[in-house]
Amino acid sequence: MDLFVENGFEETTVAHIADRAGLNRATFFRHFADKREVLFGGEDVLAGLFAEGVRAAAADATPAQCLQAAFAATDVAMTPQRRAMAAQRMRVVAASSELQERGLLKHARIAAALSAALRERGTDDLTARLAAQMALLAFATAVERWMKAEDDEAFPPLAQAALRDLQERVTELDTRPRLST
Repeated sequence: MDLFVENGFEETTVAHIADRAGLNRATFFRHFADKREVLFGGEDVLAGLFAEGVRAAAADATPAQCLQAAFAATDVAMTPQRRAMAAQRMRVVAASSELQERGLLKHARIAAALSAALRERGTDDLTARLAAQMALLAFATAVERWMKAEDDEAFPPLAQAALRDLQERVTELDTRPRLST
C-alpha cells in the first residue's frame, strides 16, 4: 500500500511490490492475480462476511435485521488497526479511474452475494436486490464516517447506524425535501 501511495498505482510494478515484501514475482502471483488485487482482494473476504452474517441472522429476521447482522460480521475485517490502510487504499483508488472501475465490479459482486444470501432466506428478488444496494450505500457512508471517527471506534456500529439513517430517509422520499446544510 505504501508503494502505491508513494509512487502511484500506475508506476508501481509487481516487481516493486514483490521486492518490498521480500518475495519473488512467482510468489506474488500465487497470492494475487494482478497488482489490483492487492487493493481489492479483501473485497471478496468482505462479500463472504456479509453473506455469512445474513445467513447467521435469526430465522425470523427481517431483511433489514439481516443487513444489521451482516455489518456485525465485518468486525473481524474492519478493525481500528486497518483503518489507516483503508484510508491509503481510498486515496490510491480515488486517483485512478481504472481502479474505480474495478471497485465498482467488486461492489457488484458484494451486492450479488448479499442478494443471494437474502434470497436463500426466502426474500423475494426485488427486495433482496434493493436491500443489497442499500447495504452498499450504508457501507460507503459508514466508511466515510469511520475515516473521521476516533481511532478506536468500531466499524460495525457505524455501518448499522448508516443503514438506519438510510431507512429513515427512504420513508421521507414522499415528504418535503430536506434542506441541505
